[in-house]
Amino acid sequence: MIRVLCAAALLAAAAEADDAGGAAFDPVDHGGRAVSDRDYRGSYLPVFFGYSHCPDVCPTILAALSLAMDALGADGARAPPLFVSVDPARDTPERLAAFVDRFHPRLVGLTGTPEQVARAAAAYRARYRRADSNGDGQGDDGPDYLIDRTAALVLVGPAGRGLAAIPHGAPAADAAAAVRHFMALEDGGG
Repeated sequence: MIRVLCAAALLAAAAEADDAGGAAFDPVDHGGRAVSDRDYRGSYLPVFFGYSHCPDVCPTILAALSLAMDALGADGARAPPLFVSVDPARDTPERLAAFVDRFHPRLVGLTGTPEQVARAAAAYRARYRRADSNGDGQGDDGPDYLIDRTAALVLVGPAGRGLAAIPHGAPAADAAAAVRHFMALEDGGG
């Protein structure tokens, strides 16, 4: 099921940053290149926040996203998928390069400093925090910690505004259909 979002509610932080002349986010990609949301303007962006050590949800969503990108065929070139890591301590550009290579050739991994990741998450209203399995309210300190996070794929339009959210567990066809739907609207076909 696709849930169409109010653009102003989803990406108000991105619009505010843009109005102020700044970028909503400014991480580095899995090749080590500095990027910002402005580098992706004009594209439809399926964006997912996760981390490479995620045992189940992230690989499942990224596998479905890869299928959606394949289903889009040539239209997929207008929709580069972004995977934004919420685990900058472990997800270096090198680690992300190896991780995203497991999924789709157009998938871009993004990481950065904790502050850069926090700005990206705020821009897309994504939430994340270290899991607290020991009950002390501090999160786990061990090397194999988990991260609780928003588990939905967000579709962002060419102007940087949120268009739709595809929840975890939705079929890959839903993401492809959402991209095609909004492309058709822009192209005058719907």
